[in-house]
This record gives sequence, structure tokens and C-alpha cells, in this order.
Amino acid sequence: MPDLTPASPPPAVVIGGGPAGLMAAEALAKAGLAVEVFDAMPSVGRKFLLAGVGGMNITHSEPYPAFVARYAERQGEIEALLRDFDADALRQWIHGLGIETFVGTSGRVFPTDMKAAPLLRAWLKRLRDNGVVIHTRHRWLGWNTDGSLRIAYPQGERQVKASVVVLALGGASWARLGSDGSWQPLLAERAVDISPLQPSNCGFEVAGWSALLKDKFAGAPLKNIALSVPGSAPRKGEFILTAQGVEGSLVYAWSAPVREAIHREGRGVLLLDLLPDKPVDKIAQALAKPRGSRSMAKHLHSQLGIDGVKAALLRELTDQATFADVDALARAIKALPITLVRTRPLDEAISSAGGVRFEGLDEGLMVKGMPGVFCAGEMLDWEAPTGGYLLTACFASGLRAGRAAADWVQAS
Repeated sequence: MPDLTPASPPPAVVIGGGPAGLMAAEALAKAGLAVEVFDAMPSVGRKFLLAGVGGMNITHSEPYPAFVARYAERQGEIEALLRDFDADALRQWIHGLGIETFVGTSGRVFPTDMKAAPLLRAWLKRLRDNGVVIHTRHRWLGWNTDGSLRIAYPQGERQVKASVVVLALGGASWARLGSDGSWQPLLAERAVDISPLQPSNCGFEVAGWSALLKDKFAGAPLKNIALSVPGSAPRKGEFILTAQGVEGSLVYAWSAPVREAIHREGRGVLLLDLLPDKPVDKIAQALAKPRGSRSMAKHLHSQLGIDGVKAALLRELTDQATFADVDALARAIKALPITLVRTRPLDEAISSAGGVRFEGLDEGLMVKGMPGVFCAGEMLDWEAPTGGYLLTACFASGLRAGRAAADWVQAS
């Protein structure tokens, strides 16, 4: 007698096991769908775990208008996603996993133990308890002619039928952790609108430091300083002098405008304020005090506390005439121009800009012209500074794509 039991419908498939992909999987499972996650790496969440080294900065507590402004040109698109899942909702979601959070002095939000691994373990347990099946060492290769997914795994290649697909494949920074950008040609051949991937939150190179500066001070931090780009208000913080140029949190904060200036003009400029808490007239007064037989280097140290890498960089980036003119030197101390000629390689960047453009997606992040295919996370065309903004938008986009994908299946 033939088996008349109806075949099970194909699962909802998520490609990519980072925060966006896992959040999409959770939304799909909550909607009652069978969900399978495929990730090319030996374990999921590898970049998420790396981000937690030294303290898992999960989001930021600053007021909402300032928060959404961090997404710059894509503020409108990201704000639409954050309406469903903002920083406060993310904190509550984490608390629901049994992980408490706190707000640091900088306004950044962390789990109380500062670690990413316990959060990820609790989340994966909840996903598996909700029936989500996770396949590691399974790399997506595109589609077969019948619409099934091509999945390579250690024993060969599988054909996977899916009721709906959420792509959450990351950008192209830190390829060794899985975000290698290999998805670009697979979508480009289907005419998906993609903006080229490029470094974000990255270091920059100068035309070349002197041998003295490079040999003695490469790797040295510059603390209690401020940086700006021409025409913008300075931001306080710190950065690191490297053998090639500059990197560090304060440099990353300006990476987008500097990168775009390099694209337009062949160079970008950061203005370094070595004494952000002292006005230029007070600096000039201190420099004008008699120094007797002391060198200018010793005078800078005794009057203004400028020594070490700060003094070396000041000497590197000023000419002899400026160094001999009190007023000109005071102005240089407040706005020392560092000319940058290129970004560091994309694979070194904390994140990437570019990706699948929102103009090619509907409000649920489904690809126009590809029914049932959704995109989420860093593979979308947006960028944000460090400080929890990257993760928050990844979670929010994953939730939006997962919910919209579930709605699409139920409406089909």
C-alpha cells in the first residue's frame, strides 16, 4: 500500500552562523518553521567571539537620536530596522538568555562577565531547544538549475531544497573567521545590486615615516589627544602609531570620511590635537617663556608635557620654520596634519563597508527579483563605528529578515 503521509515541507535555510544569521534562525523557528543553518567554519559565531576578546561590547546606551546618527548615509535604512529591535531591546533579549549587562563609563554596554562565549553558548542552546539544526563545515556554493542550494561539505556536495533562504554571509574582513566576501560573484551573476566591499574601522598608511620615527616609536600609543578631519569637531581618545601609519579606536572613528577623501583626492588628512584641553593662546604663552640654553624639545616637555612619541611626531610633521616660530608651533600642536594615502588591507579591517544595496531589497530585506531570498547583517551596504553599533544593526537586520522570511513562507 503506498505511503500517503504528506512529505515534510523543505526547511527554512539560513546561510551564515554569525549574529545576523542566528537571529534570523531564531525568528524563523519562533514562527514554527523547521530551520537549518549552514556555516562554512568549524563552529559558528567565530567573529562574534573574537569581538569579545578584551570585553564583549554588545551595544551602546547613548540617546536614540545620537545612536541612529552613527549610521551616517544609511541612517534611514538602519533606523527602520532598529524600530523593531533597538539597543534597549537587545539588552532585554540578552537578559532573557540569563546574561546580565551593565553600562560602562563610556556608555558602552557589556555582559557583566565581559565575555562573549557564555552568551553564545546560551543562545545556541535555546536555538537547538527550538529545533534549529546547525551544520558547520558546510559552504554555500550558489544554486542549482532547479533552484536547490549547492552546499559543499567534507564528504562532497549536497543539494538542499529550501522553503526560504536568508543569506547572512558577513562582509570581507577577517577572512580566516569566515567573512571572506566569496558570496559576491554568486549574487552578482544574478544581477543583485552590490556596492564594492571596502575597509571600514581600519588603519591607514602614510607615504612613509622617517626611519627614526618608525624604528623608535612604531607601536607606541598616543593618549589624551584628539583627532578630527577638516571641517569637523575633534573627538578625544587615543590611537597607535604604526610602522606604516596610524590605527586604533580614534582613527577607526574617522575611517569613513578619510577613506572617501582618499578615493576623491588621493589623500586624506587627520588633524591631531596634542593638547585638547589647552587652548592655542595658552600654549603659545607657555612656549614664549624664556628657555635659556634649553633645547626646544626640553622646553616642550617642561612647559607642556609634550615628549616621547608626541614630541617625535610633532618634529616629524613640522618644518624648521614652524618649529622656530612660537605662534606657528602652537597652532601645529593644536592641528597637526597627518596625511594618509591608503587604507590598510580589507582583511585587517574590523568591518567592511559596501555590500548588497538596500535599493535592491524590499522592506523585509528580500532581494528584488529573487523571491524567497533575504539578506542580513554585514553583507548589506552600511557601516558604523565600533562601540556596539555594528552588532546592534546586525542583530536588528537578522530579526527583520527572519520575520519577513517567515511571513513570506506563510503567505506562499
